[in-house]
Amino acid sequence: MNEPVIKGCAYLLAHAPDFVRYGSKPEREIEKNSALLDDINRHLRSFEEAVTYPPNQVFIGNLNPDELNDIPDPWYKNPVKQLLREGKYGEIMPEVEFYGVLKIADEFDLVWLDEGFIPRIREKLAQHPLFNEKDLQKLDKGHSPEAIKRKIDNEVSAPLYYGSTVIGCFNRHHDEDVTLFATVLMENLIGKASGALVVRHLLHKTKLAPEKVGYLLSCSEEAVGDRYNRGGGNLAKAIGEMCGCSNATGSDVKAFCSAPIYALVHAASLVKSGVFDNVVVVGGGCLPKLGMKYQGHLSHEMPIIEDVLGGIAFLVGKDDGINPVIRLDSVGFHSIGTSSSQQAIMESLVLKPLQKIGLKLSDVDKYATEMHNPEVTLPQGSGNVPLNNYRMIAALAVLQKEIAKKDIDAFVRQYGMPGFAPTQGHIPAAVPYLGHAIDAMKTGKMKNAMFLAKGSLFLGRMSHLSDGMSFLLEKNHAAKN
Repeated sequence: MNEPVIKGCAYLLAHAPDFVRYGSKPEREIEKNSALLDDINRHLRSFEEAVTYPPNQVFIGNLNPDELNDIPDPWYKNPVKQLLREGKYGEIMPEVEFYGVLKIADEFDLVWLDEGFIPRIREKLAQHPLFNEKDLQKLDKGHSPEAIKRKIDNEVSAPLYYGSTVIGCFNRHHDEDVTLFATVLMENLIGKASGALVVRHLLHKTKLAPEKVGYLLSCSEEAVGDRYNRGGGNLAKAIGEMCGCSNATGSDVKAFCSAPIYALVHAASLVKSGVFDNVVVVGGGCLPKLGMKYQGHLSHEMPIIEDVLGGIAFLVGKDDGINPVIRLDSVGFHSIGTSSSQQAIMESLVLKPLQKIGLKLSDVDKYATEMHNPEVTLPQGSGNVPLNNYRMIAALAVLQKEIAKKDIDAFVRQYGMPGFAPTQGHIPAAVPYLGHAIDAMKTGKMKNAMFLAKGSLFLGRMSHLSDGMSFLLEKNHAAKN
């Protein structure tokens, strides 16, 4: 039977410092203490600082994750030497351009931009290889500052900033429906815009015509809907429309932070069953997560690093004899009846699926888990998430008598990697390493890698359950290397 392979990956970081104020935590705290906004603004990074930040360069493919081990911390004080906004897997987009993408994604006149700001956006996007004249026409002529001010003052539109200047507003689309208020619609449109941009990168890099995409699966964390359909969804089709995928259908996969792994398993299953030949998995950026750990950053007098919106996209297709295979017989999952202890979760996601296919823990070249950047989480007291996960996998290896207890640190160094992904919920869920793993397998440097992610169903207050899923990615045996 046809084996599913991952034919390409794309990654996006959109620098969005002026949207930090609309992150869930900052927005709530600013409402209680307006003076806080000045403190937050003083700790925002420039685009150059965001681009030269080492973990961001790993995310877009210009550095390997293991290279972070050799860069002294704090990483924000040890930037890379070159200003590289483009990487092997995607780009880091400046905010002025992302405003343009947001407007291009807008089908309901939600985004009003200043008529004096539009030419600046148009000039930048006209030079971008993924945008054409039809896209630029959607920027329109913009609106006068006076009209924008009236929207903000009289119609509860959310002001949009570029530095200290109001350059537009985001409009609500209903007077009473909170799901169609400005900031909620902003969350959704940001998810669509960043998702569509990263899919455009994916199609460009894989040279796949948009019309050849059969199905799209969105694994983003937004809840598109209205008062009757709180999370009606199908952002996937909205993204596909913006990317010209005219022959595709799609749907959304929701599984909290582990959604990308679920979506990839769904995609692989659709391909293996022959239902679709080309399936795109996409995750757009998560506005509520911006500035989530800002308090820890301010207390340590460091820049607010949660200033980027993430984007991920993957093309799953039929076996081409080149690209690595998703082994569906290796899928691990946390069942409803399984304990939610960390050991039980790791046994379900790592040990049991490997035993099922006759492999030991040490037979896997690399493990990719939640790749949260520890420089974001540690100042707030949230710990080093990937390191903790790797130590649990190493502890399983000790219990299986594959290594001695004294070798745990060496195991972590060999089979793990430093976290490098922005804390965008679903974005760090193991998949930021997929591009690096695929390259290593195609060049003969690696034979396999395991991808696992955990979820927290209790966040929705419907169940105390935890969640998670995993799969093994394996070098294509027909490949020459």
